[in-house]
Amino acid sequence: MKRLKTRHIVVGAKQVNKLLERKQAEIVYVAHNAEDRVVRRILEMAKEQGIELVMVENMRQLGEACNVEVETATAAVIK
Repeated sequence: MKRLKTRHIVVGAKQVNKLLERKQAEIVYVAHNAEDRVVRRILEMAKEQGIELVMVENMRQLGEACNVEVETATAAVIK
């Protein structure tokens, strides 16, 4: 998860979804405890595009790794 601190990223389901639609995601991070309805399409698009998918223990840990003050379900590194 070091790449989240050293690369350009987007945080949150809406932003990651947009990035995937534009095919500009390099790596996608998803929290295990994220609601399925929130991340289902993101998981599908990442798999369809062959993008590396990293599962993170929980939303709090992912938020901290992204240097945001809130929990987050998903984040992505921009190509």
